[in-house]
Amino acid sequence: MNVDPQLDLVLERSVPVPPEKVFQAWTKPHHLKHWFAPKPWTVAECEVELQPGGIFRTVMAGPNGERYDMPGCVLEVVENRRFVFTDALGPGFRPTTEPFFTAIILFEPKDGGTLYTAIARHGTPAGRAKHEQMGFAEGWSTSLDQLVDHMSMR
Repeated sequence: MNVDPQLDLVLERSVPVPPEKVFQAWTKPHHLKHWFAPKPWTVAECEVELQPGGIFRTVMAGPNGERYDMPGCVLEVVENRRFVFTDALGPGFRPTTEPFFTAIILFEPKDGGTLYTAIARHGTPAGRAKHEQMGFAEGWSTSLDQLVDHMSMR
């Protein structure tokens, strides 16, 4: 996977959960709600349509009543291996007015678990910097820990 350090943020870790379960965690709303938002935030709503042009939407809820609606569009689905979505497009590939990033999530079998790679691609260095300052590394890593905890019990 080609990564541009000026535009992309990457989280790569080996996790003790098989790719099939990590893929389910990303693509099934009943799982996504349990891990996607770093605590104390929660996922109040989510929708996933596993087809190109389908919706990928989460609504994160903060401990003080904040709500952050993140609508997006599924771009690619390769079962148990790859999931790609963006907020640059809405459902049906409708362009949005304020795109932020495209996420490429890769699931590679490794030692009975998964080599998990999340790439957040941005259109500008400023967009990348903003996401980094918002806490990409800590937030996405914490969410991955929550994913592992949730799916380990399944």
